Amino acid sequence: MLVTHGEKDYCVPISQALALFEALRSRGVPAELLVFPDEGHWVLRPNNIAASHDAILAFLASHLPRSASP
Repeated sequence: MLVTHGEKDYCVPISQALALFEALRSRGVPAELLVFPDEGHWVLRPNNIAASHDAILAFLASHLPRSASP
C-alpha cells in the first residue's frame, strides 16, 4: 500500500498516516510512505503532482505482476 499524505492536512492529521503506515508494516504488508511537507489534503503543487504520479507508477510497477508477451 502506498500511503500519501500532506503534512499541512488539517482534515487528517499526519499522525494518522504514520499510524496507518506503521500498522501495515508491522503486519508484513508491503507499504511505502510519501509525505509532502508543503501540501494539505490535496496534492496541488505541480512538482508534487509529478512526484506523486511518479511514486504511484513506481509502486504499481514493483507490486503488480508483469504479463507475459504474446
